[in-house]
Amino acid sequence: MSDVTHARHGRPVHHWRRDLVELAALFTAVAVADVVADLVGHGPDGPVLLAISALALIATVGFHTWWSRRHGHAPPTGDTGARPAAETRRTGPTGSSESKSKSASKPVSKSTSEAVSETTSACTSTPESAPSSATADPVAAPAALWRMRTTVQDAPGSLAVLCTALAGQQVDILSLQTHPLAEGTVDEFLLRAPAEVAASEITRAVASAGGSGTWIERADAHDLVDAPTRVLGLATRTALDAAELPLALRQLLGRCTIRSLPANVVAGKGREPESVPVEGALEDTVMRLRAPEGGVITVERAYLPFTPTEFARARALVELDARLGPRIPRSQDVLTLPEGNAITVRRADTGDLDAAREMHERCSARTLGMRYHGPVGDADRYLNHLLSPRFGRTLAVQTASGRIVGLGHLLWDGDETEVALLVEDDWQRRGIGSELLGRLVGMAVEAGCESVYAVTQASNTGMVATMRGLGLPLDYQIEEGTLVVTARLSAAVGEAKDAVEATEFGKA
Repeated sequence: MSDVTHARHGRPVHHWRRDLVELAALFTAVAVADVVADLVGHGPDGPVLLAISALALIATVGFHTWWSRRHGHAPPTGDTGARPAAETRRTGPTGSSESKSKSASKPVSKSTSEAVSETTSACTSTPESAPSSATADPVAAPAALWRMRTTVQDAPGSLAVLCTALAGQQVDILSLQTHPLAEGTVDEFLLRAPAEVAASEITRAVASAGGSGTWIERADAHDLVDAPTRVLGLATRTALDAAELPLALRQLLGRCTIRSLPANVVAGKGREPESVPVEGALEDTVMRLRAPEGGVITVERAYLPFTPTEFARARALVELDARLGPRIPRSQDVLTLPEGNAITVRRADTGDLDAAREMHERCSARTLGMRYHGPVGDADRYLNHLLSPRFGRTLAVQTASGRIVGLGHLLWDGDETEVALLVEDDWQRRGIGSELLGRLVGMAVEAGCESVYAVTQASNTGMVATMRGLGLPLDYQIEEGTLVVTARLSAAVGEAKDAVEATEFGKA
């Protein structure tokens, strides 16, 4: 090792002997140059000596070039301290020996923060045995999105093993949520896999890595929204409109059936109303929550048990709704009928109960019978339920004098949606029913409903014509004089799905 490269305390050391030799060489070179200059300038053989010096210099350069090409002097890479090339470095369990030693000496712990950053790098790495085509542009290759849930042991390294198994199938993890349980942990993934990889192959890989109770289904681009953003959006919708609570719960928990039971509904004759603890109750695939008005909100999901994390999120939404109290958006639209009368279409709630009862008194027995399919005297009993935002949305049509002459209801019936119309006799055949139904169906599309149905009598030709005016595919079922007309909204929902999140909530 030379004097210059030798280091002491991190700094190079220069010895005085080297400096002395360099100074002597400099003086020697000056002396030789002076002698040569005198010989060339004043000696008789000066030109000959100059030519001989030039030839010697050329020969020396040629010899040095030949020697350099034959014997390389580049130092070995181990002595330069250079880092390995980028294409040879890998992360995760298939990477360098340093990565492997770290993963062996420091296992991933799932008991606290899950070590998400280490796990994600392990899941997105490419196995060394993968073909070279796997390094192609991932955007150009066809891919499929999947939502998957699986239960793993709550032990250090269990998530890393699962991610390694997914990486072996070229599956990329886009997002991960953990749902701790009393025994084990439910991990919820959003995956991007090659199009040729089937769901069964993914579930087999997960099972081989220790996952159990695995559930998987196709996802779409809307699932790319991260969980905090989605929950905040649902909370905003609930804060603006009390009728959004069932829809928010459904979007939060996935495909499920939600039923709201009023406080005065009893389980049977002579029995007390069903009671639910203030904090709610969770029983596998069923959760029950205390409704703000004192009733019970029941949420059922037959295909997948609820986790305590989901139960806590749902309860937080219900508590938010209870703190804000009754509310509906106060927007309204003023329309002009063909004959020139101005009407106002707005949202209605239980505050319009008296005005709705007065409209009932002005309606004929036939009109009420067509609407409620029962004794006319019982019509008023349904109004409090129909006008409550807890069970759906209601639109009211009022005249310039403030009198309500029409009501349209969009009712959440479990996992189905019902539409119902009532127009005062003197205001029928003026397009009010069609206006109300069109707006109600628009709300159903925004809510993501796949269909809406209307229950009426087979002789109610006006309601049938109004449903046909929607221009949607219709299904008809007739049982003992009762007609059920179902309008399929699948095509409309697919076209409007991208615009739902940008729509102003509560717009009538």
